[in-house]
Amino acid sequence: MMKTDEINIRDPFVLVHGGKYYLYGTRGETCWGPADGFDVYVGQDLKNWEGPIVCFHNDGSFWADRNYWAPEVHCVNGAFYMFASFKSDSRRRGTAILRALSPLGPFEPWSEGPVTPEDWECLDGTFYASPDGTPYMVFCHEWVQAGDGEIHAMKLTKDLRAPAGEPFLLFRASEAPWCRQVHHSSGLDGYVTDGPFLWRKEDGTLLCLWSGFSETGYAQGLAVSDNGDIDGHFTQLPPLFPEDGGHGMLFRTLEGELLLALHSPNKHLLERPRFIPARL
Repeated sequence: MMKTDEINIRDPFVLVHGGKYYLYGTRGETCWGPADGFDVYVGQDLKNWEGPIVCFHNDGSFWADRNYWAPEVHCVNGAFYMFASFKSDSRRRGTAILRALSPLGPFEPWSEGPVTPEDWECLDGTFYASPDGTPYMVFCHEWVQAGDGEIHAMKLTKDLRAPAGEPFLLFRASEAPWCRQVHHSSGLDGYVTDGPFLWRKEDGTLLCLWSGFSETGYAQGLAVSDNGDIDGHFTQLPPLFPEDGGHGMLFRTLEGELLLALHSPNKHLLERPRFIPARL
């Protein structure tokens, strides 16, 4: 059994299913280099967890060997789909889709390699279904290639296995008044977009969570669609968490409380999942 403050993961994602919480994330220790899998932690109170339980392991046949990032698990039509980002020497960073029959896995490759465009550096794909049921993936065109980090949406086939259309732009990082440029060790300057996540309020309002850098560090941003759907115009709102934390998502507890999950601090090997009441 582990306590929440003992779990070193980035990009926490919580699936609430069958009266339990399933916590996924990027392994802190292997985040920035070679990696071979993802874990899940299982609990009932958001404080005590069984795990880590390996839910995906590269047995040597998977296409990627590094930067295993941001696993999200969504239950669709009775199966569990993991959207996660990967990289290798021969392929650009991209989000692939894996599938399992249990939230514990084992997850197996479902898409043929990355679903994101093969000539783009992409990351942090998330699942979104429109009011008419059309499936989409929302993802980041990474700032190291785009300069001004972008968030795009792209239709998926009904079996969630492949693209069903071209990506279209939702917004760029610099559109947020709070977002500031970062300087990469390679010499690049740019605006970061990380971790999009879509949430529909009870009144139908569609929100897009995302992360970038503010004057005080890594921050949790928020944008709102003007038509309640993914093809609307997104306006930037003040950040939900302005300093040293981000890559968040929203979920309702077993008791119905709305919580924001994110990692903080944003420092290698010190990252921990945090669960914060969200008032939107």
